[in-house]
Amino acid sequence: MSIKADNLVWKIGGKTVINGVSFEAEPGKMLGLLGPNGSGKTSLLRLLTRLKRPHAGRVMLDDRDLSKFRRRAIAQRVAFIEQHATTNANLKVEDVVKLGRFPHRSMFSGWSREDDAAVSEALERTGMSAKRHDAWQSLSGGEKQRTHLARALAQSPKELILDEPTNHLDVQHQIGLLRLVSSLPITSIIALHDLNHAAMFCDRLIVMQAGKVVAAGVPEEVLTRDLLREVFSVEAHVETSPHHARPHIHFLR
Repeated sequence: MSIKADNLVWKIGGKTVINGVSFEAEPGKMLGLLGPNGSGKTSLLRLLTRLKRPHAGRVMLDDRDLSKFRRRAIAQRVAFIEQHATTNANLKVEDVVKLGRFPHRSMFSGWSREDDAAVSEALERTGMSAKRHDAWQSLSGGEKQRTHLARALAQSPKELILDEPTNHLDVQHQIGLLRLVSSLPITSIIALHDLNHAAMFCDRLIVMQAGKVVAAGVPEEVLTRDLLREVFSVEAHVETSPHHARPHIHFLR
């Protein structure tokens, strides 16, 4: 299973936001999407989930144009966690997570043991089991983010797309979330701000600037001193970490 972008172009008015972007996410791997604010990361993710439609190019899902899929069919296999996801404040945590099961149910099917198992497993994986009966409005920002992840996991997706999911999380849960996503046997595409987290957990990286892909490859190839200076406007030293054998960036004062 894989997602492929083929020469995507998307505009707002006369401004080109996504400009000729092409890449393929490897099945079962974690692809990190990096770039400064305004580089087009969120717009690209929304194109990949058909929340936006490209002005040119196409998104392929298993070698089939995404525009040929019904929305329900997309929801049955692609889960998307938006950066500013919203939820009805009157729901309990488990009710939010149960929403992830709706694409798999018909209007005539009752709630099943399979549905219960998917919800319970998702809550357990995200560390939210103890909060399952709590009201949504009582949660912290980080707990809400973890609940959104649980809803996505309850969806039983084959592809998981996340837009800066570590925002509002403390360090413990940032690492826990990324470790969880990287361990899942599904294709994941994740937009991140923290370059060291991307280096630690992602199998491959794409770096965007002004709507274009300016670098792509494994973290060792992509996260160079020159790229950090040219794209992110920072001076840094990059070395291989003795702890996880991935690149580690030391930012210079």
